[in-house]
Amino acid sequence: MSATPHDRAAPHDRATPAPGRLSAATLHAVPAESRPAVDPGALRPRIVHLGIGAFHRAHQAVYTEQAEVTAGGGWGIAGVTQRSSAVVDALRPQDGLYSLTERRPDGPLTRVVGTVTEVLHAADDGARLTELLASPDVTVVTLTVTEKGYRRDPATGGLDLTDPLVSGDLAQSDPVRDSLAGAPAAPATVVGQLAYGLRARLRSGGAPLSVVSCDNMAGNGAVVRRLVRDFLSATRWHERERLLEWTATAVAFPSTVVDRIVPATTEGDLRTAARALTLRDEGAVTAEPFTQWVLEDTFAADRPRWEAGGARFVTDVAPYQLTKLRLLNGSHSLIAYLGLAAGCETVADVMATGWGEDTVRAYCAEAAASLPPADGLDIPGYVDSLVHRFANPAMHHRIRQIAADGSLKIPERWLAPLRELRAAGHGTPLLAAALAAWARATRDTPAEDPAAEQLRRAWDRPAPDALRTLLLLLGAEDLAEDTALVTAVHRELNSPTVPPL
Repeated sequence: MSATPHDRAAPHDRATPAPGRLSAATLHAVPAESRPAVDPGALRPRIVHLGIGAFHRAHQAVYTEQAEVTAGGGWGIAGVTQRSSAVVDALRPQDGLYSLTERRPDGPLTRVVGTVTEVLHAADDGARLTELLASPDVTVVTLTVTEKGYRRDPATGGLDLTDPLVSGDLAQSDPVRDSLAGAPAAPATVVGQLAYGLRARLRSGGAPLSVVSCDNMAGNGAVVRRLVRDFLSATRWHERERLLEWTATAVAFPSTVVDRIVPATTEGDLRTAARALTLRDEGAVTAEPFTQWVLEDTFAADRPRWEAGGARFVTDVAPYQLTKLRLLNGSHSLIAYLGLAAGCETVADVMATGWGEDTVRAYCAEAAASLPPADGLDIPGYVDSLVHRFANPAMHHRIRQIAADGSLKIPERWLAPLRELRAAGHGTPLLAAALAAWARATRDTPAEDPAAEQLRRAWDRPAPDALRTLLLLLGAEDLAEDTALVTAVHRELNSPTVPPL
């Protein structure tokens, strides 16, 4: 693995970590100032979290701990990993304990978070997952599974019923198959897990539940509601109609906006955590100091007092969603693709160039024209905060991580404001340059993407046709037919890497 600036550390960073490992039995060895703010033993699983990756552990789990400090309630989290067993292998021997290190410009700050009470693998622990989802003691399900984890049809926005994993989960709902094969296999998809869990919950009494997506999708609550209903409607369960009716009245799907930059953990981060804790922590995560959580106040059942940790409950999250998606996420993607072409490794590397800050500000100025007016949102101040956060020299946020899964991220981050601005007669030079930067990356420096092979094959055609094909792969037939836009993107495609400002 090539070294990043974070890994090229001073000699003391190469010290051998302490031999012990973080766990409930060794927690007493952690310096007092770095121990959990709550007693982990006093918590029980009242939240199920699907997709227990680094972001959840640096965001919702921290808010939950702060809520527990203020208001109590025993709010523990049962975290579920979907594919890899790495998180289970890291956290289960540690009794769910892990550390969060805030990468501050004046030095790291590390402490243990204690809200994860158990860690499950969706396939291996399917029966336990269903049991938890059916339990009336669990009143909240949160999700961070990334855009691709929802298995949406890009053309309709609904559930992709042709997806092999979705169709496999639906096949398990065949009553005849059930009777022949015995207990069905654990659902392979997040939507399937929710649907089977809701069925079990209804059968066990039908206690109300809130399902809270924390992924970067506009109207994420409404999206998940639709996907769950699409799945339920496609099953062959005899109680299908009753399930749909009960879900409509007893299950809430609040929309949310989450914001915190959480880079992938490096070996250097593990060493930093070990020095602070005097113990090894295989589940350590890092994050920037900034954090934000905005939630639609439409919960169906009891929940932690997340507002005690700074979360904001509002009647409409849409203005906050659009601001984050179009300004933060949109500019993040742009500088990631430009940075790949320029040989940068991190966001801070891009911001240290002569063009990074100007590009972020110019892009935000263009995209902000697509935002509706909203009380309480200071757009110039928000852009200033983005520049400050992106330039944090302690973050070392790898741009290849941001550039991954572009075919899923770009439609909401760029194409929605592009359509609105062009329809209103606004110029879109930065958005055209952004599309060119992404297209150039699919051709020259491809990042991980579920459509990687289709993106690569698009370049078997001449550039203008390749660009139209790429737009079609993004579900943007209307933009593929916009000759002026395709011409503008083509013009930028082979221009200097930095867009004209």
